[in-house]
Amino acid sequence: MRYEEEIPDREYFVAPRRARRRRRISYRTLLLCAVLFLSGLLLGRALAAEVDIEGGSHLGGTSAGPEPVQAIAPVVDQKKDPEEWQLLLVNKDHLLNEDYKIPEMTKLRNGHSVDSRIYPDLQRMMDDARAAGLQPLICSSYRTWDKQEELFQRKVNYYLQQGCGRQEAEEKASAWVARPGTSEHQAGLAVDIVDVAYQMLDEQQEQTEVQQWLMEHCAEYGFILRYPTDKSDLTGVSYEPWHYRYVGKEAAAEIMEQGLCLEEYLSGQDDVS
Repeated sequence: MRYEEEIPDREYFVAPRRARRRRRISYRTLLLCAVLFLSGLLLGRALAAEVDIEGGSHLGGTSAGPEPVQAIAPVVDQKKDPEEWQLLLVNKDHLLNEDYKIPEMTKLRNGHSVDSRIYPDLQRMMDDARAAGLQPLICSSYRTWDKQEELFQRKVNYYLQQGCGRQEAEEKASAWVARPGTSEHQAGLAVDIVDVAYQMLDEQQEQTEVQQWLMEHCAEYGFILRYPTDKSDLTGVSYEPWHYRYVGKEAAAEIMEQGLCLEEYLSGQDDVS
């Protein structure tokens, strides 16, 4: 922000030469003091603004004003365990920053894309499913922050039209559509896969040949069924028999064999309280 000081017109009058010189020195001294004072004031404001920005929320909130309804969870530390990127936990308690960066993206068909590090295993899984005579179709992959916000708000509006209040509508919507920052799709590590013969995202999807094959074989390629039917109280997400998440082959084998969800696996406990 630019600050400008308005300087009043000077009054000139006839005076002896020495007096005029003293006045000029006095004016210069006063002007120098004023400049130093304003510089200190602006520097102080700049430092205060910098502290406020660093202390504010990366989710769009600020340190002033009421807290938004949906901003209630800590942000994922992107620098933690960089070698275990595939085990990044993203849920309602572990949010991604709005400026989360994926190192490199690989484009798929139909405008989809994923984190390039999962692409080779994903391609092998899809190829092998097709070689088995199936027709898997990726219907959702990486999503931007804005896209996730659009999907979430659309669901909120649906419940608002059903007569729910704002808070209730957001709570109901979050059971079906992840709030921005809480979706694995934003990390580029998850894909939604359906059977070409049945492209509805509902529980009947589990009965398709594609899902039966994927649930049996996905761990061989480093993927897990992320939201099992009996883990909603731990994941915070309703059963999704179409949502597959890459975690690496070692973790995937243990998770699928033991019937765990990712939260349980990372906690190292059978139950998460």
